[in-house]
Order: sequence, then C-alpha cells, then structure tokens
Amino acid sequence: MYDSRIVRIEWAALPGKRPRVAGLNSRISVHGQDIAVLMMRLETDDGQVGIGWSDCSRENAGALLGRSLQEVFVADRGPAASWKEFEFPLWDLVARMSDKTVYALLADWRGDAGATTREVRCYDTSLYIDDLHLEDDGEAVALIQAEAQFGYDNGHRAFKIKVGRGGRHMPLEAGTVRDIAVIRGVREAVGPDCAIMIDANNGYNLNLAKRVLAETADVSLFWLEEAFHEDPALYEDLQQWQQREGLSVHIADGEGLAAPPLLDWARDGLVNVIQYDIFAYGFTPWLQLGPQLDEWGVLTAPHHYGRVIGNYVTGHMTPWIEGFTFVEWDEAETTGLQPGYAVEEGFIQFPESSGFGLELDLAVFRSHVAKNGYECRLN
Repeated sequence: MYDSRIVRIEWAALPGKRPRVAGLNSRISVHGQDIAVLMMRLETDDGQVGIGWSDCSRENAGALLGRSLQEVFVADRGPAASWKEFEFPLWDLVARMSDKTVYALLADWRGDAGATTREVRCYDTSLYIDDLHLEDDGEAVALIQAEAQFGYDNGHRAFKIKVGRGGRHMPLEAGTVRDIAVIRGVREAVGPDCAIMIDANNGYNLNLAKRVLAETADVSLFWLEEAFHEDPALYEDLQQWQQREGLSVHIADGEGLAAPPLLDWARDGLVNVIQYDIFAYGFTPWLQLGPQLDEWGVLTAPHHYGRVIGNYVTGHMTPWIEGFTFVEWDEAETTGLQPGYAVEEGFIQFPESSGFGLELDLAVFRSHVAKNGYECRLN
C-alpha cells in the first residue's frame, strides 16, 4: 500500500457560509458569515484519492509529486513533520486505502481492532458578542438566549459563550454585568443538563475572572477559557481561590499564541484543558501530545474556528486520547463539500465512509480549482 506514489495534486478555496453573522469577541470585531475552506485533493498512480484541509502553496505542493507514501507517511505514526502541510489529505488517503475511517485506523494502532466510531461530544461555538447594538441588558440576554435555542434545536447540548464585553466594547462595569446576565440567561434557556463554557479571549484580569465565576457559581460552568494572558502566578491564584470557594471550573487555554511553558503549567495543575488549534498545531502532533496530557490528568479540547473541516476531523483522534472532551463545532455550509456528519443530542454522528468521511462534488471543486486554486501533475 505504501508503494503508491502521488501523481496529482489539486487545491482550491471553497466558499462557505454560516447560518448567521458571527459577531465580536472581547478583542476582535465582527467575524462575519462568509468563510473560505481550503481543500486539497491527492491522487496516486493506482487511482487512490485523499482529500483534506491544506493551506499549502503551489510552490510547496510540487515537492510531494512523485513521492511514495512510504516516504511521507510513517506507519503507526502519521505524516512526517516535514510534510505537515499535507497531513489531512494524507491521513484521509491512507485510511481510505485501508478501507477504514481515520478513527478506526487509530483504534487499530492502539490495539482495539474492529472498533467502530463512537459518538463524540461537541459544543456550539457560535454564541458571540452580538448584542452591542442593544442598550437594555434584558434585550441583550434575550438575543443570546435565542441564539442558544437555535443551537439546541439543531442538536447541541453544550455551548460556549464569548464574554469580556468590558475589555474593549463596553464600559468595564456595564460589560461585566452583561457578561454575567448573558451566562445566567443561557443556562436558563438550555436547561440544567447542558455543558456551558465561557471564553474571555484574554479580556479579563484575575479579579474580573473571580467575580464572574463567583456570580455564576450556580450555573456550573464547565470551563473558563483564556481568562487573561497566560501567567502562572495568576493561574495559581485563581486555582487556589476556586478551592477556597468550593468551585471547580476548569481553566482552559492554548488556542492562540500560547505561552511556551503552558504545558509545564498544565502538568503542575495550573491549567486543566489544553486547546491547541487542530490546524496550526496539527492533527499528528496532537496524537503525540494527547497521551501525555492523559498521564497528567489534563483534558484535551482542540480549537478550530473558521475552517469548517475541524468540525469533522477533530473527533477522529478520540481513540488515541482518553481525556478528549469536546469537538468545537462551527456550523457552516460549504460549496462542493459533502461531509455527511450530523449533531444529535450533543453528539456528532459520524458517516460510515472511509477516511475522514468527506466527499467532494468533483465538478464543483474543479471549477474552483480553475478560479482560485492550482493543479500539479507528475509529467
């Protein structure tokens, strides 16, 4: 199988659209409704195909042409680090050639041969700061409640709320009061059994974080994400304060420009959930990191946003990582992409097709290759 050679590479940016405009976080203005999904299609000399997200340039893509799989993909490990730009289509290709999902392939490697893809929990990541045009806190809460209800009606049972309105967009006190009201309002909207997380995008300081956690204690938040820029002294203080207050909200971090010692702090119990981005950090490096986090009792929750493919690929690593918690779900429809996934009662239902379970409408994809992409063939 690993003797097959890559003889054709096609790449295009496919347009996608979210159900509604995604608003602000504590730092950045409106994220928008339209997205671009960067897709690569690989073809081998024996007619095998792999597809997946890639931001590889035309110049770099040519380096893969003519290579055999055994040169670029290490059995029982994945693509070598030098081929990271191609890792998602390569994983898809190898799993398809094995007639397995990536999930089942990893389960085999872990000694669980024959495992079927289990349900994987996910959370609705769409509850942004969409309410700044409203002066009344009650109206603002009602708006975010309606957004949460939309997610609930579409199968979600876990929700992440953007907070930190007072960090930039509102006066500090007014923004903090509204954050607290929105958190409580979402709990009221979705009921007591749904997981709720909050994400401040570094818009709080230590004392604001304590205040918000104290005033939402009965909401039973699952995690507080990026409360402030990573600082071990502040994390230690926050953890000790929670212990004294009888709180147990997980501290999550790592999705952005994470501090280099973040893993040391996680090992030492200062951070409870690591969120390195599934694309920037990489699927294959996560397979190396996840078991280490398991040994430390630290949870895994890879970040992704604006690159819809993360909805579908992230959950495939769960046979490899015991402490995997949630897939971040950024709902969008993508032209030419047929994912076959669904969210039901808070869990992702995986398609039965091999690889990552993704299919392309080839005519549509190639029309976008001609418009904005590239193709490389082995002469």
